[in-house]
Amino acid sequence: MSLKTFQLNLSNLRPWLTLLAITWLLASLGLGWLVNSLLIIVGLLLLAPILVFFGFRLWLQYNLVTDQCPVCRYEFTGLNHNQLQCPNCGEQLLVQQGHFQRFTPEGTIDVTAVEVSSKSLED
Repeated sequence: MSLKTFQLNLSNLRPWLTLLAITWLLASLGLGWLVNSLLIIVGLLLLAPILVFFGFRLWLQYNLVTDQCPVCRYEFTGLNHNQLQCPNCGEQLLVQQGHFQRFTPEGTIDVTAVEVSSKSLED
């Protein structure tokens, strides 16, 4: 190991050594409360993004719904308790209780058509 390599390694550690020296000086002067509060703030700043990430994943787990359109059976994803439009057929849908339902204004009667073949009528 040469002297030049040792100097490069020492120059990389200089900011950390300076921070350690300042922390030690403040703690020895009786300003430990200041050091503790700064460490708590830094800890919270490091911990907050992790908590936000896992909180957002949990929220998505409970609110993201994957289901089929009741009209055309196209499968896609939507947010729970929202109104959306099927990307395949354009039908207005409402996401309730983890399933897609056709959105009908109040007073509208929704019926399902059944195809009857002509042979069954003749028999």
